[in-house]
Amino acid sequence: MNSLDLLECPQRALHLANRLLLSGAALGTGGLVAAYGLDTWLPIPALVLAHGLTVVGPGLLKIGYVMRLLSQARLRRFDGEVCCVEA
Repeated sequence: MNSLDLLECPQRALHLANRLLLSGAALGTGGLVAAYGLDTWLPIPALVLAHGLTVVGPGLLKIGYVMRLLSQARLRRFDGEVCCVEA
């Protein structure tokens, strides 16, 4: 199975989009808490990582949101009856 085959099926793309939304929200929130709430206790490399997460998290959130919109539009076009069958 090719990695692009995952995006061919709107139902699988919707599941992936939901995971990206959740991961992005978790990474962004964790990065914000670590970068700005725990900054006095963390060493510099951990702070750099935390600040990086404040950029990566919202990026994943945006990608997941767009994927969710596209997969929902494809599901609506086929009235939700899209069969994802592997041979």
